[in-house]
Amino acid sequence: MRNTLPQITPHLRVGWPWPDALGAMRYPAFRWFFFGQLISLLGSWMQTTALQWLAYRLTGSVLSLGAITFASFLPVLFLSLFMGVLVDRYPRRRLLLLTQSTFMILAAVLAYLTFSGQVTYNLLLLLSLLLGVANAMDMPARQSFFSDLVDREDLLNAIALNSSVFNGTRILGPVLGGIVVATWGEATAFGLNAVSFLAVLLALLAMRLPPSKAPARDGTSGGRRELREGLSYLRGHRPVLGLVVMIAAFSLIGFPASVLLPALADEVLGLGVQGYGVLMAAMGIGALAAGILLVIRGKAAPSPRQLLLERLLFAASLIPLAVARTLPLALVALMALGYALIAQLTVTNTLVQLLAPDALRGRLVSAYTWALGGFWPLGALLFGAVGQRIGVAQTLLAAGAACGLITVIGWRVFPVPVSLAPASLDRELRSGSEGRTGSSPGWR
Repeated sequence: MRNTLPQITPHLRVGWPWPDALGAMRYPAFRWFFFGQLISLLGSWMQTTALQWLAYRLTGSVLSLGAITFASFLPVLFLSLFMGVLVDRYPRRRLLLLTQSTFMILAAVLAYLTFSGQVTYNLLLLLSLLLGVANAMDMPARQSFFSDLVDREDLLNAIALNSSVFNGTRILGPVLGGIVVATWGEATAFGLNAVSFLAVLLALLAMRLPPSKAPARDGTSGGRRELREGLSYLRGHRPVLGLVVMIAAFSLIGFPASVLLPALADEVLGLGVQGYGVLMAAMGIGALAAGILLVIRGKAAPSPRQLLLERLLFAASLIPLAVARTLPLALVALMALGYALIAQLTVTNTLVQLLAPDALRGRLVSAYTWALGGFWPLGALLFGAVGQRIGVAQTLLAAGAACGLITVIGWRVFPVPVSLAPASLDRELRSGSEGRTGSSPGWR
């Protein structure tokens, strides 16, 4: 019945027959969030490009690039699991209004400091750290929010569509960011990003959601106990544990390879800031292709072998990127890298949410975001330090070999469930929740 509610744009008429590939678009609230993020993420990618380039311009150091990423994600490592408790306690829309407003304020401050000439590398580190604190709340709240916007059977489609808009803006955002920085400077890119957050804030305020119900909790249940409940479920639920462990491993030794792109563009390929934007856009093209293919699949669940191949493809893509001395080879390698990255993250994110009981969704999703955003800064610092010491190419070669080894080991230790079909997931979900809810008074 939701697809008969009033639409948000003139061409989305009442009762418009959305195909399965766009099933999540039948939900008006999801459409608000989708189009709000479309604008906001465009500004965010512009800021990411400008921030990395500004750090490199101020220091001329590859290590500084890793330190910026380290600072922006370090709070996720320490706070994300605790934030998952809050995500399960409070309305997710209210939490997102708080985090998105914080992002807007920080972008405006960054724009002012840069425009006035007061910005320093240490201030960039401080602002990146504050950004990370907000991100520790935003990541699990935003990922869990999709279950509030669509029904369970459309969750994969919603996450895939979100991935598509994320990576569509990833293509255009860095290119625009490079143009804006080269023409008007980094301050303009930061200012445009601050304005772009108005779109997602207005979308969150405009959408209609059913009243949220507070989870049933006994009087003795506190934050630490709720956190232990989530960790206990994770330890006892091997499929989810395996997915989280593999994301943590790749976040440490693989995913942060992108922090070396400014140095690759400048030192290896001899390109400027616009060339760096092109490299980022190439990775975004591959990522967008992954999102589109997952959207086309509609509600069809991916196979376990597909997830294995995506991990192997990511490892293999780092090798040609390491030996690339011409732009075309680097672009092809980055497109393959972007495809493998987003395909793996989208499938993993969906599986974690499908296997998570509703009462623990925020805490289990926060474990996923902790593995992704928490270990990423450690990996970024590692990539920066190693890249500074042995060079960009050698670091990428070592990362490719390490990711391949981790993939093989992980497949033997944490095999993906034999079937990822919805029926199989339903059975696993019921068996997991029925075996634990009796001993967990804090669950609803």
